[in-house]
Amino acid sequence: MDEVIDHRDRRFPPWYWLVAVAALLFELAGSYAYYLQMTTDPAGLPVDQRALIQSTPVWINAAYGLAVLAGVIGAVGLLQRRRFATGALGLSLAMVLVQFGGIMLVPALRQSIPSDQLLGPIVIFLLAYGFWQFARAAARRGWLH
Repeated sequence: MDEVIDHRDRRFPPWYWLVAVAALLFELAGSYAYYLQMTTDPAGLPVDQRALIQSTPVWINAAYGLAVLAGVIGAVGLLQRRRFATGALGLSLAMVLVQFGGIMLVPALRQSIPSDQLLGPIVIFLLAYGFWQFARAAARRGWLH
């Protein structure tokens, strides 16, 4: 049986904080990866990586940026136990779908990604989906206000 903490008359398990912190760390890592991708000079990269960066449409980069921004806001919302976390994490998930869906739709990008590197996007999608579902469940259970 889980130990339950009473906080603001809403009972929730102590592991809630572990998931909220994990969400924030995941989103901060994504934000750092986005920062590195946007600030890297393609001229210093190998030809194949340079071509990949130069063939990425602006809208895919915008979806990536919005995904990590909304994700950080949602994770902070989880830590503050605020209902807006659900919407922010839902937007983040939607932008992850746009980003990775776009990569599959743009032929130059799709062909340049080795099949053994497709696990990363799948894991990112599953984590984003999991954090969104966690926020939805927390809201339904009254853990968010």
